[in-house]
Amino acid sequence: MTVYVMGDMHGDFDPIFTVLSYIEFKKEDILCLLGDSGLNYDVHPKEKGYIDTNKSLYIKRSLNDGLYRCLGFLPTLLIVHGNHEARPWEAKDYEEKIWNEGIVYVEEQYPNILFAKDGEIYNFNGKKVMPIGGAYSIDKYYRIRNGLPGFETEQPDEAIKKYVEQKLDKVNWQLDIVLSHTVPIECEPVWAFIPGLDQSTVDKSTEKWLQYIYNNLEFTE
Repeated sequence: MTVYVMGDMHGDFDPIFTVLSYIEFKKEDILCLLGDSGLNYDVHPKEKGYIDTNKSLYIKRSLNDGLYRCLGFLPTLLIVHGNHEARPWEAKDYEEKIWNEGIVYVEEQYPNILFAKDGEIYNFNGKKVMPIGGAYSIDKYYRIRNGLPGFETEQPDEAIKKYVEQKLDKVNWQLDIVLSHTVPIECEPVWAFIPGLDQSTVDKSTEKWLQYIYNNLEFTE
């Protein structure tokens, strides 16, 4: 099994299809998308949780259609939570299941598209792999004011943080890989910051928490 990692598709899956045309992707391989995939973005809030709009359904269908055209089969996708999408446990049609020794969220009609649960530890060929998704959106309130999707749960809350740290305690803070959407604060890509944006207005609590985790983890060499 080989794991391929990409991120921030925002609904534009042509880069995925291009990459797949150059590699020998096998049925047992996994494609991991590190947040802001474009799935679960254009959703509508309902009393029992977010539901797909026609656009959201089209995005999911077009992704799988393109994957099948490229490969002749539907590969397994593992999606880490970003900041421009609803969390799957907030959505109506997702259910939990066990996959590679950890919990994922999946819809019956898209069984190959798995959404990771923050803090779960998956077994990838004997490697302990933990997803920790989420980040702060600097345009969140602009989007909400203008009727665009915005998600209050984009960052890990205290319950998620507690769950992650409890899972880490169980393995003595020893992991092989962390799959995240943002980075520890010492790794911020300062060269990519938006010019003129006052960084003091940006909530960096997730990056600071990831720094705490990074400082205390023991990784395999």
